[in-house]
Amino acid sequence: MPLPRLIPCLDVAEGRVVKGVRFQGLRDAGDPVELGAHYSDEGADELVFLDVRATVDGRRTLVELVRRVSARLAIPFTVGGGVRTVDDAHNLLAAGADKVAVNSAALERPALVTELAAELGSQAVVVAIDSAGGVVRSRAGTTDAGRSAVAWAREAEASGAGEILLTSIDADGTRAGYDLELTSAVAAAVDVPVIASGGAGNAAHVAEALGVAQAALLASILHEDPARLGVLRAELRDRGVELR
Repeated sequence: MPLPRLIPCLDVAEGRVVKGVRFQGLRDAGDPVELGAHYSDEGADELVFLDVRATVDGRRTLVELVRRVSARLAIPFTVGGGVRTVDDAHNLLAAGADKVAVNSAALERPALVTELAAELGSQAVVVAIDSAGGVVRSRAGTTDAGRSAVAWAREAEASGAGEILLTSIDADGTRAGYDLELTSAVAAAVDVPVIASGGAGNAAHVAEALGVAQAALLASILHEDPARLGVLRAELRDRGVELR
């Protein structure tokens, strides 16, 4: 079994990293190029870049910004937001992404996941699931997708997803801990790795998440103090958590 991963996440809007609480009240959290470079240098296992306004604004991901971030990284790089076609995915891979994440477009047309997996390989396809109360929401959390997170995770895996990025909207940005009940239910329902997202406030929260998921996404806990990544890794090792 691969060792757990720590994955900083850059939620990007208007070319800047942003962070809010439960997807609301987004505030500026820094420059994505500089933050991405810092996390790469400080030992992050991977980096996730999500263009959180792309779908709502009806546009593609900011490919040139992805290219600039990628040029500063020495770690695997996942990019999502506005990916609607195989061509969109190819453009992101050409810009330096190693994996693409799909969310709303996959909910609208699950065959997209199969198409991406057939073209890129399942290892390069991440299905991002945003959930409130166990129910999937699309379009940056604004729309009820009418299905449960567990059922959609199973369908996404069957369609070819190589990984599930599961965000609890209820916990997002609260720093009160991950939604362990939701994460455990989804992880138990699929055989592909699950990345837990939403709610990290301290090392104990991250350790709990890594007890049920294969990776932990980190945002608020890091952006205000980027040097926290190295400290967090040491704290987790002190708790007996084996990391990459």
